[in-house]
Amino acid sequence: MKIERFDCTGRMSRVVKYGDMLFLSGVTAGQAGESVEEQTKAVLARIEELLEQHGSDKEHILSTTIYLKDISDFAGMNSVWDPWVAKGNEPARACVEAALAAPSIKVEMSVTAAVKD
Repeated sequence: MKIERFDCTGRMSRVVKYGDMLFLSGVTAGQAGESVEEQTKAVLARIEELLEQHGSDKEHILSTTIYLKDISDFAGMNSVWDPWVAKGNEPARACVEAALAAPSIKVEMSVTAAVKD
């Protein structure tokens, strides 16, 4: 099967497609907001955009890894995640505390999804 790489930066690809699978690199909020809730909303909106651009949607997410700068933001992140996630299609998920690439980043998510039929 062919491997397709999109939005390559010389260091990484933002999206990789292999067969009917999509792999999204860590998605952050950019300059969107200071609170974990604001950043989570921006991250999830960006994930939806990337999935749509590559033939998928949130109902086809298989797994998500969530990285929080501070695990005490777990409830705040979930206050945005829970109403967003596709009921009946909840992905496998892990959430960990991690030192992220920039001090302003409070949440980062990486996603594996299936391409829609």
